Amino acid sequence: MSSMQVQSMMRRLCSLPMGTIVRGFLNLLTVEAGLSVNTVLAYGRDLKAFLEFCAERQVREITQIDPTLIQAYMKDLSEREKSENTIKRFLIVVRLLLRHAKLRGMIEDDYGQLLESPKIWSRLPIVCSPQQVLRLLDAPSEEEPLYLRDKALLELLYATGMRAGEVSGLRVSDVNLRVGYLRCCGKGNRERVIPLGRMAIACTEAYLEGLRPELANDRSGTELLLSRTGRALGRIEIWRIVKKYAARAGMPRNVTAHTLRHCFATHLLSGGADLRSVQELLGHVDIASTQIYTHVDGERLRKIHRQFHPRQ
Repeated sequence: MSSMQVQSMMRRLCSLPMGTIVRGFLNLLTVEAGLSVNTVLAYGRDLKAFLEFCAERQVREITQIDPTLIQAYMKDLSEREKSENTIKRFLIVVRLLLRHAKLRGMIEDDYGQLLESPKIWSRLPIVCSPQQVLRLLDAPSEEEPLYLRDKALLELLYATGMRAGEVSGLRVSDVNLRVGYLRCCGKGNRERVIPLGRMAIACTEAYLEGLRPELANDRSGTELLLSRTGRALGRIEIWRIVKKYAARAGMPRNVTAHTLRHCFATHLLSGGADLRSVQELLGHVDIASTQIYTHVDGERLRKIHRQFHPRQ
């Protein structure tokens, strides 16, 4: 479904001035840079909106893009109350686009590096207590027809810290229940191997034996988790399932599938896991992305302070 969305977006881009250039740039990001489909979609939406802004101002050539125009668009985004992260992402992709155009001789000057990013405040991720997570994991009812699938999904999310899109892309062959590991293809097509806990193994095995054969049909591929109609379970469906059971478990409304990833990392650190191991399990390229979880776990910091500070 995501690849079809990319193709649809590419077709819409071609109807806009500079759309062909942007389409070639996005194809480059997909084929040569190996960015994920979701990242390319996000960049494509950002650039499509920018091209529409340019068209309204009669800017139809990439040589007409200058710092004044880009700053005017960023101001427009701000006035429409777009988040700072959205504005920062746009600035990243427009810089990449201008660098691409400069390297291919489309423009003489690359103004992208002259533009300043908006300052982003670090927002601590939402993390639930282990007791809250257990309530969520126990929320599916055995009376429901998709109980085995939903139970396996929730256990896998919490046991592995995988993103919703990564879980959606899991194939049956990626999971080795006998050994207790799975293979995950993350951002940039980087693979990592993640161990599975006892409950995740048991629930996944029960789903594979008791429900997946019933859901599978001619339209089913090799994906592990299937929808009611036998198609691969999509990322948006996974988010909806988590929201459904989070509400049933009485959890805050802002709990999502990604919250279980935050909980996975924070609870591991609380239990004494080292930061490098958690970084590898999460698939973070930069350890700075993982370090945010040390700020979330206040209790762990207090224990370290009590243990090592000489005046305790």
